[in-house]
Amino acid sequence: MAYKLIVTERQDEWKDLPDDVELISPSDYFSNETYQKSRKYKVVNLCKSYQYQSVGYYVSLLAEARGHKVMPQITTLQDFRFPALVREDAEDFDDIIQQSLKKQAGDKLDLIICLGQVYQPQFTRISTLLFNLFQVPILKACFAKKDKWMLTQLKPLNLSELPEDQKGLLRTALDEYLQGKNKLNKQYSRKKYDLAILINPEEETPPSNKKAIQNFVKAGEKVGFNVDLITRNDFAKLIQYDALFIRETTNVNHHTFKFAKKAASEGLVVMDDPESILRCTNKVYLSELLRAHSIPTPAYYIIKKDKMSQINASSFEYPIILKQPDGSFSKGVKKAKNEAELIKVLKDFFQTSELVIGQEFIPTDFDWRVGVLNKKPLYVCRYYMAADHWQIVNWKGSGTPDEGDADTIAVEDAPKALIDLAVKATSLIGNGLYGVDIKQRGKKFYIIEINDNPNLDEGVEDAVLKHQLYQTIMQEFMNRLV
Repeated sequence: MAYKLIVTERQDEWKDLPDDVELISPSDYFSNETYQKSRKYKVVNLCKSYQYQSVGYYVSLLAEARGHKVMPQITTLQDFRFPALVREDAEDFDDIIQQSLKKQAGDKLDLIICLGQVYQPQFTRISTLLFNLFQVPILKACFAKKDKWMLTQLKPLNLSELPEDQKGLLRTALDEYLQGKNKLNKQYSRKKYDLAILINPEEETPPSNKKAIQNFVKAGEKVGFNVDLITRNDFAKLIQYDALFIRETTNVNHHTFKFAKKAASEGLVVMDDPESILRCTNKVYLSELLRAHSIPTPAYYIIKKDKMSQINASSFEYPIILKQPDGSFSKGVKKAKNEAELIKVLKDFFQTSELVIGQEFIPTDFDWRVGVLNKKPLYVCRYYMAADHWQIVNWKGSGTPDEGDADTIAVEDAPKALIDLAVKATSLIGNGLYGVDIKQRGKKFYIIEINDNPNLDEGVEDAVLKHQLYQTIMQEFMNRLV
């Protein structure tokens, strides 16, 4: 369990704090051995100054040295020493700034942002954005309009600079930040650890359906977690949690990777961990890794963009499968039946990547999927091809994708060679949660892909284990914390 500290010189301003929040002075934080010996602290630094070598500066510096989760971090405070860079970061979100302020009268606006919250609800989107970018308890954002709205200044404020009429906002925001907005409405007693499940309610094909997510929440609470569902807008709240479970499709060039890296750097138990995302989402890396360890795969080729004119298309055996290095859920995967189709697909894929994977086509009625958790088999599924299609998912233009049927069998009923291959391959990636796609030709098995963030849907992957599937995964999180 991580204990929560508010460090401030102005302790008289804070009354009736939650039972699990301790209010202390900077002197206590510096000298008390209790705070020196344990890493299990979450620190909100509300000192009167964050200037270089000030008391507030050293609170954050010592917190990081002690392994405590602190806001603000030293790197964030350093960012404010370069105002031009801060404004440049904000320019990346110019559309949000213009949309949020388009109905604002006048040509100037000053916003006080307390832990991502503002009094004016019409500015909630922009306040959340700025807090996620620059995680400081109190921010002042100044905007001015000429041809369009621009962020002219962004700076951290201390308590003495906070206007009197904004102190109620700070207290409300701090309560929600420390306890979690969802937790304030829960009537049961607080549990020892906090777990966040990252989801995207708008995702068309999420890795877990809504019923599965609710099963994870129940299982997490059963093993001893307070569980919250969070979205990409809750990046700044990661410091509140002890563990993060990503149930949104991952990619390196994506906010899910940012969440994973932040969680890992803060000492959270996280699945998927950033290393697994990095390794699994790139098929070039996977292909080379499996080849280097003599793991059986279909024959494959790495095709380089700058060698396009030198490709001997007649040397390939058709049909051939072509894959974008970072495709997922059967996206970014094409089948070329002949030389003309090969060249056409390569030209398309080379618009976004310097490399493309070519892979031998092994036609089968279904793909095996073995779920592996911490180097142990968890479930085994057969995913059948979509109707009149060669993949398990048929992405038909902009319409709803067609998916083939699936069935699940007990791990002990699956071929031993299949299970052994899946465990051996995932051990090369890490000790997280993976889904291994495997083709079978005769009695031989070939790994197609290793997926981080595998599908876990109610009614499919849980068909054998039922609720035990969810509880096993949640228990793994707990085992890594205790």
